Amino acid sequence: MDGLIILDKNNRPIIQTAFRTLPPSYTLLHVDAFTSAREKNGLAIDPVLYVDSGENSVCCHRSAGGLHILCPVRGDVDPLFVFSFLDAVVQILQEYLGELSTASLKDNFDVVYQTERYPRLSSAAPAPFSSPIPWRKAGLRYNNNEIYFDIVEELEATVNRSGNVVASNVWGKILCKSNLSGTPDLSFSLSNSKALRDYSFHPCVRLQKFLQTNQLSFVPPDGNFTLLTYQLPVPSPNPAAPPPLPSILNPASHYMSMVVRELLPWHTSFRLTHLIGAFEITATARSSKMLEKVCIELRLGDSAMGADCAHTGSGGQSAGGGFGALSVNGGSVRWGYDPQTKTLKWEIPSLTSMTQHLKGTFTSSDKTPKPSRSFIVTFEIPQHSLSMAKIDQLRVSGESYKPYKGVRSSVEARIEYRW
Repeated sequence: MDGLIILDKNNRPIIQTAFRTLPPSYTLLHVDAFTSAREKNGLAIDPVLYVDSGENSVCCHRSAGGLHILCPVRGDVDPLFVFSFLDAVVQILQEYLGELSTASLKDNFDVVYQTERYPRLSSAAPAPFSSPIPWRKAGLRYNNNEIYFDIVEELEATVNRSGNVVASNVWGKILCKSNLSGTPDLSFSLSNSKALRDYSFHPCVRLQKFLQTNQLSFVPPDGNFTLLTYQLPVPSPNPAAPPPLPSILNPASHYMSMVVRELLPWHTSFRLTHLIGAFEITATARSSKMLEKVCIELRLGDSAMGADCAHTGSGGQSAGGGFGALSVNGGSVRWGYDPQTKTLKWEIPSLTSMTQHLKGTFTSSDKTPKPSRSFIVTFEIPQHSLSMAKIDQLRVSGESYKPYKGVRSSVEARIEYRW
């Protein structure tokens, strides 16, 4: 945009100002182009007029209060931008002068010239729509600055009838909950990280620094997010140093038995007769590590019609029939049969040194019952890590406060036993 020209209703110039150095003829060419178009077409003229000035210029114009406001333009400029500018000029003049007319302009030449000489048509730059850091909001404030880390590892394994582990995997992840003010820059070391494989990081982590120094350095997102996922290579089980996991003792020898001696030495047994199947399971923990939310699931086959069980604890308490329940360690050991899925489920809220027994029978519409040849055991180990990964001292830069750091770990396991 090269300037502004204001004409009266008779197309005579009242005020003219240039935004850059221009020859006098340049302004006159645009006034002549507008006047010629008015004489030829009256009011039905194009809002953008081509001007043969030798510089590929056009004249954008609009009318207000009997006045005509022209804006010469050269180069590649969006006409919508020019007309938005002209609308702003008209709005500002109306705010200063009230009614916009030839008389009001002549009476306030000083105001108009100051307005046009030093344009004040743009508002202050708005605040950025988003933070410079894509994953973190700007201006966060908390009364208590806290960050929590959860190291969660998931174990999946399959064990054959000989007690050998035929497949196993351990996946881990570090979950975070960040309630930190401002834009803190955090860093810490992850102990035993060399034993981990197949890392996947949140975009906030500086990958190059981790590869060079083995430190996790990042500006955290606000709220909950997954900082890191990884995989732990599982070595061959060592019978001399078994992991702190539960065992189910082997019952009488005449039962069909499945013995798992390695990863999880569960023992269970079945006796199948005409239309009836009998089973007995004894469970105990051999470690100081408490197992929580222990659940054993066994499909009794499509022909199963129902089950009746009784379970007892080492203290001699017992419960049976229907859906049994026995209070243990503040919780309830429960068993149940789902007729829709034909599944028997035994739930133990916490398994320690107390021995748990489940004994029962199930009926079948087939002459020979056909229960599933595998059962699923799931459980959790709180405050335990298979990888022994730990978060070392948390360092904060960029902010003056020292946040509270909370760290906990847990293992979630799902084991399939084939018998």
